[in-house]
Amino acid sequence: MNYDVIVVGAGLAGLVATAELADAGKNVLLLDQEPEASLGGQAWWSFGGLFLVDSPEQRRIGIKDSRELAWQDWLGAAGWDRENDEDYWGKKWAEAYVDFASGEKRKWLYDMGVRFFPVVGWAERGGYLAEGHGNSVPRFHIVWGTGPGLVKPFEDRVRKAIANGLIDYRPRHRVNELRKEHGTIVGVRGDVLVPSSAARGEASSREVVGDFEFDGQAVMVTSGGIGGNHELIRKNWPARLGAAPKNMISGVPDHVDGRMLAITERAGGRIVNRDRMWHYTEGINNWNPVWPMHGIRILPGPSSLWLDATGKRFSAPNFPGFDTLGTLEAIMKTGYDYSWFILTQKIIEKEFALSGSEQNPDLTGKSIKKVLARVLPGPTAPVKAFMEKGEDFVIANTLPELVAGMNKLTGKSLLNPSNIERLILARDREIENKFTKDLQITAMRGARNYLGDKLIRVAPPHKILDPKMGPLIAVRLNIVSRKTLGGLQTDLSGRVLDSSGNPVPGLYAAGEVSGFGGGGIHGYRSLEGTFVGGCLFTGRQAGRALAKELK
Repeated sequence: MNYDVIVVGAGLAGLVATAELADAGKNVLLLDQEPEASLGGQAWWSFGGLFLVDSPEQRRIGIKDSRELAWQDWLGAAGWDRENDEDYWGKKWAEAYVDFASGEKRKWLYDMGVRFFPVVGWAERGGYLAEGHGNSVPRFHIVWGTGPGLVKPFEDRVRKAIANGLIDYRPRHRVNELRKEHGTIVGVRGDVLVPSSAARGEASSREVVGDFEFDGQAVMVTSGGIGGNHELIRKNWPARLGAAPKNMISGVPDHVDGRMLAITERAGGRIVNRDRMWHYTEGINNWNPVWPMHGIRILPGPSSLWLDATGKRFSAPNFPGFDTLGTLEAIMKTGYDYSWFILTQKIIEKEFALSGSEQNPDLTGKSIKKVLARVLPGPTAPVKAFMEKGEDFVIANTLPELVAGMNKLTGKSLLNPSNIERLILARDREIENKFTKDLQITAMRGARNYLGDKLIRVAPPHKILDPKMGPLIAVRLNIVSRKTLGGLQTDLSGRVLDSSGNPVPGLYAAGEVSGFGGGGIHGYRSLEGTFVGGCLFTGRQAGRALAKELK
């Protein structure tokens, strides 16, 4: 059968593009190497945070935001320095995305039934000057229902079109080649994989039971990035971030393998900004893993004391939640690939959230009663489970006991109790006055000027060694792989470009495989809430543009 469009990858970008194409009356073949249980891809596992600008949620809580301020922040984060070449289209996508985020994005989602948690989060706070990296104001809007709640309206649209005969969805179909005739992409070839009962995120068999070949007027690649492929991450690791980590845990399933990047490159597509990537520094090993080396990211408030592997405190602005890649660089340049938080029971119960839909059953399950329980004393149930069962946590009543436990956990004696006590006492002395020279304490107090942080995100400043605030807690933080910031270079219609900057006829891309737009919509750094948002936007743009082109 000859399809109008073949979409390769059934993650969020693929679902959005497929839904848009079907709404325009196009006949779409949707292929994915994973079983149907994984429909929606990584987005299903996400916290569901979205970057919105000047939203009703912001205004209700007193946040003054604007398109101009958001663009200023984006420029400061991106740091584009390849503007006449690799960054050319990424910057154009970024301008269009900020317009979208400050314009019709919220209404578009709202009209499909998406709702938002009323307290807006403040991710990537930066800590630099006004034109530097970071969000000047809170912009991280949590979807009510988290990742599954965001995937659902697009899955529903796709399933309705399947029932109406417009979409042919075939899981367990792995594409190995984009077919090309006379310079135009005309279809795909690949393997049919053995049926699999693997649950969402679990590794599925790669046993081949057949092959396939399909024709289409166009092919759209929406296959995701390289976050599950540690070998490829290390191959592309930029020297500016220090040596690549020897030990790294995975924030995404194994099937996020980057295969389609190389396959599309062989078909003539250009990959740009290979050295740009986004990995988190606050990773902990999942005590109940779904996929190999399954890592969970802590979403920290600003109060934990952050030390390197040898017990030295990181300098400003490498504070929890301020600059992900800045801190990653600082960690890797120590010669070790892990670091430590030291905090108190009072800090953990107020400031620790865990990224991911499965780690937030109250928000994912849309339970108002359970969400309200977050203001009660004690950590959330998922955080408590990690404290009791997680291999990266040390809990003690005294500092010597805590440091001994930290050394025991790593099997090394890198941490000197006297040195760590000196650091903590120095920090604690700064708490005694309302003014301080310690910029982390200034940041903590400044955060509590924002009502959302004061209510549910930032603990009242207190001395770490105050026994009334205990017990003491240490958390070993691992590097956790996540996002690919570079990728296939695309124009604003999602057309994949070749090495000369010309569109490859019949070839489109959307989502993470295209660097969330143009081969690098973020530049060097993300402002957060822009990954699933980038999948939404590129899938929508490319789907609509291709539908018009096929007319």
